[in-house]
Amino acid sequence: QVQLDESGGGLVQAGGSLRLSCAVSGRVFSAYPMGWFRQAPGKEREFVAAISWRGTNTYYAGAVKGRFTISRDNAKNTVYLQMNNLKPEDTAVYYCATHRSAYYSGSYYYTNDAYDYWGQGTQVTVSS
Repeated sequence: QVQLDESGGGLVQAGGSLRLSCAVSGRVFSAYPMGWFRQAPGKEREFVAAISWRGTNTYYAGAVKGRFTISRDNAKNTVYLQMNNLKPEDTAVYYCATHRSAYYSGSYYYTNDAYDYWGQGTQVTVSS
């Protein structure tokens, strides 16, 4: 059974930083790209960032590019999202997810249906 456990969310002032972690079990973590998504109240879940299975390629939504950094540690089966210079509009529940395809090398990272397993989410709240 594949399981994803997010942690690291919380309340932070605008301009502050948080690092989210997502530990994965039940799958060969190193073989799969990983993604982070978020969902704000009343809005659809949206893409935030993704990282290739090797960790050599990263992809970001325009709203977070230059502020957020996705990384992975295949030895720890964990993917991270470092979030700097947080803004009130970053307030959302953040989800990590595993890509459907092992050893994937295309560009299909940006939509929900590219991923098959999801974590339970972690709340990030940024106060102004």
